Amino acid sequence: MSKITNRDTVPREGGSVDHRLARLLDTPFLVRVVPHLPPETLHQLIRSRGLEACGELVTAATPAQLTVLLDLDLWRHARPGRDHRFDVDRFGEWLEVLVDTGSSVAARTVAALDKDLVITGLSGYVRVFDAGIFEPTAQSDDEPPDRHEAMREGDSLHADDAPVNDASGDRRECEVGGYVVRARRADAWDAIVALLIALDEEHGNDFHAVMQGCRRLSNSRPEVDGLDDLLRMPEQHLHDVTIERERRRAQQGYATPADARAFLEMARQPKDARSGASMTGGITGNPIVTAYFRAADEAPDSPNGAAHSPQRTLLACVRDTDETAYFARSRELAFLANALLAGCSVQSRPFTPREASDAAAAICNLGLECWPVTPPDTCPPASWLIDHDLVTAFEAGWSVLHKDVSLYAAEQLISTLADVDCADRDIRNGLVALRRTLVKQRDAGTPWRARDAAEVLAMLDVTAWIGVLGLLDECPVLPAALTAVLERRTTTVSATEFAFISTAAQIGDVRIFMMRLPDLLSR
Repeated sequence: MSKITNRDTVPREGGSVDHRLARLLDTPFLVRVVPHLPPETLHQLIRSRGLEACGELVTAATPAQLTVLLDLDLWRHARPGRDHRFDVDRFGEWLEVLVDTGSSVAARTVAALDKDLVITGLSGYVRVFDAGIFEPTAQSDDEPPDRHEAMREGDSLHADDAPVNDASGDRRECEVGGYVVRARRADAWDAIVALLIALDEEHGNDFHAVMQGCRRLSNSRPEVDGLDDLLRMPEQHLHDVTIERERRRAQQGYATPADARAFLEMARQPKDARSGASMTGGITGNPIVTAYFRAADEAPDSPNGAAHSPQRTLLACVRDTDETAYFARSRELAFLANALLAGCSVQSRPFTPREASDAAAAICNLGLECWPVTPPDTCPPASWLIDHDLVTAFEAGWSVLHKDVSLYAAEQLISTLADVDCADRDIRNGLVALRRTLVKQRDAGTPWRARDAAEVLAMLDVTAWIGVLGLLDECPVLPAALTAVLERRTTTVSATEFAFISTAAQIGDVRIFMMRLPDLLSR
């Protein structure tokens, strides 16, 4: 039996990439180099070295670069393949890093950004009011109105809108450019004040545009009425900012999570159109794919991942004989990689860009091998990709993965668990719960959602557990542990290493493993 380790698999080129990024960041000509770099490279630098170490890099970027960079860095998804959400905490980190480079530099940088984005970020930290609303409108000997009460008047606030005090107990509040600014939260307060003062002094028009936007989002909540199901102004503003980001990213060749999930779900379903003479050319009438290519102003680069044979051979033929078709196939591969990156998970985590590219190529290759109009054990002719698209090949491969790997593994595991006996009561109860969950998720077509319940298998056999998790996955893979079982190897095996399924022979390996699974679990 192979020994399982937790050693992560790291591509060999990873170290050299980190080294090149470090050299780039340390170059004495950074200010001149940065404007010529792709925003994705800048984002890699920030992820590699940390935002705090990249202040000079950020302030040297052009407004266009910063827009793309912030689109990449300020949104997070709660779970792989889910919709992205604006990260208010990360926005605060950006403000602090910018101000650390100098208030004037920070003000110049922020002034060049999209105002709606800045308003969204600042509104997570401060509330803004006109200073004049706190001035008495008539002479009176009465005590002047309390500023805090005036802010809260008629408002039903969340707990996080309660006054924030500094260490001395005073409220965090200041007046800048005729506006009263009150903290919603303590972090990033000093940086925000310094930024607003510099904006007011050096970029007055931008300052007032931002402050008026924040003031609108600081207004009291509307009264409850028949329209109370509508989004409140801050939520509507954030929604609009998110939609605008998705529009920009679509033009850059990215797929939105919602579109990616929809495409992948459609691709899992077997289609009559994939059989017979109807599969004879052109991208299938998939509205998501059509909209993607319509939105993209220009095609992104071809994915970095190497294509698999026979796909590699077919692409080479296209490249040498039809430049237009090769360009189209490259765009299709880019879309497929982006769909996996945005809308899917692997081993219950997000894909890396390289993994998404490799997976797209592997799945297309599987689709070509399993093509219904191709005689068994043969490949399409070399010119096939000139007249046929890779999206359809991917759909065929993705459907095979879902039916013949993920659902098949779930079905076989359900049968196996019915015969597994265990003296330990907790393990026995866990196996019953796993079988029940598998039946539910198999019927729903989502066997990967039984992954957590499958943890009980680790109590019986760790290698079997790792193999099952890989097969049940949203994007099924062949874990190295599974391959070790088939090859009867006894050497150390990484618990995280895996291969994407790209051939019909690997589908056969899945069936052999599932036939051996009862013996593994009953030892």
